Amino acid sequence: APKPQSEKADSLSIALPLDSLNNNDASPSAPFSSLLPHRHRERHHHTPLSHTTLALFDHRNRSVGEGAMSMSSGGPSAPQRQPSMGRRNISRAITMRTDGYSGEEEGPIIESELVPSSLAPIVPILRAANEIEDENPRVAYLCRFTAFEKAHTMDPNSSGRGVRQFKTYLLHRLEKDEKDTQRRLASTDAKEIQRFYEHYCKKYLEEGLQTRKPDEMARYYQIASVLYDVLKTVTPDKPNSEYDQYAKGVEKEKASFSHYNILPLNISGPTQPVMEIPEIKAAVALLRKINNLPTPRPDTTNGPQGIDDGPIVRDLLDWLWQTFGFQKGNVENQKEHLILLLANIDMRGSGNVHQGERQNHMIQRDTVDHLMKKVFQNYISWCRYLHLESNIKIPHDASTQQPELLYIGLYLLIWGEASNVRFMPECLCYIFHHMARDLYDIISDRREESFDPPFRREGSDDAFLQLVIQPIYNVIHNEATMSKRGTVSHSKWRNYDDLNEYFWSKKCFKQLGWPMDPASDFFADPTKTKNDIERHDHSMSRRRMSKTNFVEVRTFLHLFRSFDRMWAFFILAFQAMVIIAWSPSGSLSAIFEPAVFRNVMTIFITAAFLNFLQATLEIVLNWKAWRSLVCSQMIRHVLKFVVAIGWLIILPVTYSSSIQNPTGLIKFFSNWIGNFQSQSIYNFAVALYMLPNIFSALFFIFLPMRRALERSNSRIVRFLLWWTQPKLYVARGMYEDTCSLLKYTTFWILLLICKLAFSYYVEISPLVGPTRTIMFLGRGKYIWHEFFPYLQHNLGVVFTIWAPIVMVCLMDTQIWYAIFSTICGGVNGAFSRLGEIRTLGMLRSRFEAIPTAFGKHLVPGHGSQPKRREREKEDKNLHIDKFSDIWNAFIISLRDEDLINNRERDLLIVPSSAGDTSVFQWPPFLLASKIPMALDMAKSVKKRDEELRKRINQDPYTFYAVIECYETLLNILYSLMAETSDKKVVDRIRESLEDSIERQSLVREFRLDELPQLSAKFDKLLTLLLKTEEEHDTTIKTQIANLLQDTMEIITQDIMKNGQGILKDENRDNQLFANLNLDSIKDEAWREKCVRLQLLLTTKESAIYVPTNLEARRRITFFANSLFMKMPRAPQVRSMMSFSVLTPYFKEEVLFSTEDLHKKNEDGISILFYLRKIYPDEWKNCLERIKFVPKDEESLKSRMDEISPWASYRGQTLTRTVRGMMYYRRALEIQCIQ
Repeated sequence: APKPQSEKADSLSIALPLDSLNNNDASPSAPFSSLLPHRHRERHHHTPLSHTTLALFDHRNRSVGEGAMSMSSGGPSAPQRQPSMGRRNISRAITMRTDGYSGEEEGPIIESELVPSSLAPIVPILRAANEIEDENPRVAYLCRFTAFEKAHTMDPNSSGRGVRQFKTYLLHRLEKDEKDTQRRLASTDAKEIQRFYEHYCKKYLEEGLQTRKPDEMARYYQIASVLYDVLKTVTPDKPNSEYDQYAKGVEKEKASFSHYNILPLNISGPTQPVMEIPEIKAAVALLRKINNLPTPRPDTTNGPQGIDDGPIVRDLLDWLWQTFGFQKGNVENQKEHLILLLANIDMRGSGNVHQGERQNHMIQRDTVDHLMKKVFQNYISWCRYLHLESNIKIPHDASTQQPELLYIGLYLLIWGEASNVRFMPECLCYIFHHMARDLYDIISDRREESFDPPFRREGSDDAFLQLVIQPIYNVIHNEATMSKRGTVSHSKWRNYDDLNEYFWSKKCFKQLGWPMDPASDFFADPTKTKNDIERHDHSMSRRRMSKTNFVEVRTFLHLFRSFDRMWAFFILAFQAMVIIAWSPSGSLSAIFEPAVFRNVMTIFITAAFLNFLQATLEIVLNWKAWRSLVCSQMIRHVLKFVVAIGWLIILPVTYSSSIQNPTGLIKFFSNWIGNFQSQSIYNFAVALYMLPNIFSALFFIFLPMRRALERSNSRIVRFLLWWTQPKLYVARGMYEDTCSLLKYTTFWILLLICKLAFSYYVEISPLVGPTRTIMFLGRGKYIWHEFFPYLQHNLGVVFTIWAPIVMVCLMDTQIWYAIFSTICGGVNGAFSRLGEIRTLGMLRSRFEAIPTAFGKHLVPGHGSQPKRREREKEDKNLHIDKFSDIWNAFIISLRDEDLINNRERDLLIVPSSAGDTSVFQWPPFLLASKIPMALDMAKSVKKRDEELRKRINQDPYTFYAVIECYETLLNILYSLMAETSDKKVVDRIRESLEDSIERQSLVREFRLDELPQLSAKFDKLLTLLLKTEEEHDTTIKTQIANLLQDTMEIITQDIMKNGQGILKDENRDNQLFANLNLDSIKDEAWREKCVRLQLLLTTKESAIYVPTNLEARRRITFFANSLFMKMPRAPQVRSMMSFSVLTPYFKEEVLFSTEDLHKKNEDGISILFYLRKIYPDEWKNCLERIKFVPKDEESLKSRMDEISPWASYRGQTLTRTVRGMMYYRRALEIQCIQ
């Protein structure tokens, strides 16, 4: 492509020969970035500060296998703005295609979505062209021309997949735009781009700095960088220092609007609240101490020239970025990761520090040491296992913890960029081991102020990814290809564990080296044949590295091989029980008889045979994978087979020597032994045979000794343990504590005792007598002689009788395990208080204790505590208030999920106006029907107040309901009164009532049987108040006034025996209760009081079954029951350990689109129709929540924004996962507020 013409030229011409687009040269191998699906990513949710670590992947970090896009030469990688998508289909949109443009796309074409993965760097240029298309089409044309020129420079032969089609499309687009677009600001293209660049920066970067959001500013700065790159392309021979200086400032400011996860480290403008946390500020300050570090020499071949003198190094991780060639996005991710780790550990270590002491906070030295110990725990263990000296060395003259932070940052950066290699932790240790040595050499040599970085590739900002991670990833990719999706035998390909085990030996240092040798056997391509290797590499012939320890062979024989000790125990126990039962006495005490004991000792011969069978299976099952095993594994299998054969010969021969009056073959062996014949030789042989098992039992009992031996790195210990297990780095000494082991052992000992006793007394012993009788009977004549052949002693019949018994003896352990696990689980659950609340009835009966249990387990304790009794009194109300917030949030979440309706929500929720009454306001579902019951009690009591008080106090919820109803009613009446005289009337009624209660004359002075009439009037009044929306409606005021007047007349004339004079109008110009104050109608808290009071007055037995939805019931009972389980007291939120929630995400629909929900299958059923029939009550609740009554199916399409999430929560697993993930954040926010 020719360079653009000078300013005198009228336009830019394209004179690209078409043969370059139609080149038929063979395409090279697929690019490295296309080895994995580029749209695969892991999405994550960050919980609040003290509960989060940084997630693994981010849009700024291009991991191996992801088709991430890098920025053009105008600056670092740009934020990726996703194109617009369908209204409800919010699955990840295509941002880059591996196959390019096919010509079959319908609808409007967005060039940035058609770019093949091999041309990724031109994507930001095309996006900028789309952004400024409407504002200046000519400049957009120049941007596309620059993109075309870069694409042709990157792939002049169009050999990449989809490149030829994309170039053809873009060429035709440029030819069309060259004719259709006109210059608006100047007469030439060079001046046009210069003036537009100046205009764009002034309009979007200077004027909108304080008004626009950071995301918008980041996009504008990105476009400005692209425009400057285009400007340099259009005017290559006319340097302009003014624009260069301005672009330099733009690039520096651009970094201030880069994307971030939690911590806005580089964002300019007002400081974010998270950055004001003292521990965060201290961690940031600690990382930014970069004094006394040598400077890496910049790469003159990478990055734009004339814009910046060099990359900005603000902290230690930026220095590591320049030193080892990590990706910038990875550096930003791990920078936040490290800061949050330091802050979180420091928070937990500082405890309850006074706020004033935290203002000038500094990260403690113990914090860095603790983090370093945790991060390098596996690396230090790996070094000890291989008898290596750790390369984490601190210079002697280090006065700060700068070296420690550099090592931690280096490991996190390696881990963050490792991609699939992350599944090989010892491989990461190998990489870190060598890079830590390079780091120490750099920071310990202070003779020079600058140095050459160890990793650098010309024109690349991902040197570590390409030079270190890519070769290892290629091995993983080739092995995965070799497996053919797991259909190939496991012995022919290596998985992650097999590759990782390569780094469990010092041989990796000799064979692989550093920098890693591409000719090493580790990198041998498994897909190439031996002839291919010899053809392409004449200098040496290499063999692919084999597996180390384990090769999987799939067969049903694993049923015995994997559980050989279990089968051996059952077979030997069955043999011993049969021998004892066959003795003359048939009792267990017969084992002490010499003859019986000698016969029981034959079980060791059987054990030797089973051991021989096991050793044989080891060889047979590994025969196909024999070549894949290492030499030590082969030797172990062969020696075990030889030893098994030896014991199979020794034990029978020595046993035969101890038998009195031998005959036949036994006599031959006895004579052959000769002088060695002795009664105890077999016992000695058995003792020697059992010696390894005795040592195993001792190590099992003394668990600390066993754990210490297995974790030992001593060569002698590892040689001795080699016989029992192969040389392993992982899973050494992983045992439970001694107490758990004792409980586990006791459980199985009791189970086996019961199983063996049952087998002996119920199955084996009763069958011995009939078996003897059958064996000594004469031969019978059987019609079915095929099944009962004429064998000696009727052995066919004996076999038929004993076969079921043998099967039951081998299999009934599962039955006994079910019985014992049920008993032990029930006892353990009872002591752990599991299932204490299982039904709604139990929930209502125990609800009063729930706030106390909540405060005991989930409310953090404080350092200074008062006396126990005083603390219980003070904390009771406090726990109730805190519990009400959690309970309300829980109930509201049920309503948001449409599991309950509005009425059920009002019945379950605790009012936000708690504290307006003298008693705690329990949820109305607990107080349902309490007021009607109290009214019935009042009607039935005719004589004494004491009887009424006693009956009301029998049920505490009835007492709470009566007091709350009375005080809330007074509060509402006072809020409606505008005149002082009206308030005086209410005061007189209240004083008369309270005075009669104090004098215990309520029954005598009030007609309590008229209270239901008063309750009905109040119900009508509350209904009218809740329907009122405007306080200036005269008709509504009149109706409310009339109801109040009727209510007062009922109170003073029908209920009060001495209340006739209370309502007299003396010297008044208007009627009582005619002038009302309705200003409170719009107050939500006041309306909530009215709703709750009406529920108390009218709700009857129906509230007992609230909620009706089974899922809502399950969640409520589970939530309440969990509070009574044994659990440690929750610490303060700032003292909790950090955690992250990761959600796998690959080409999944997050929300159903409108088309998906209404698309019918072959039966004419749509997804929405199906979900409405499956969840009818929840659909009804959804319509109530969105306040919509559909007329027909078509009317639903107008409210799909609300309906689509409802359907997705019930039909999409990922959507429910994301919602549950976000509940972590809501729960922690509530706890933080408390």
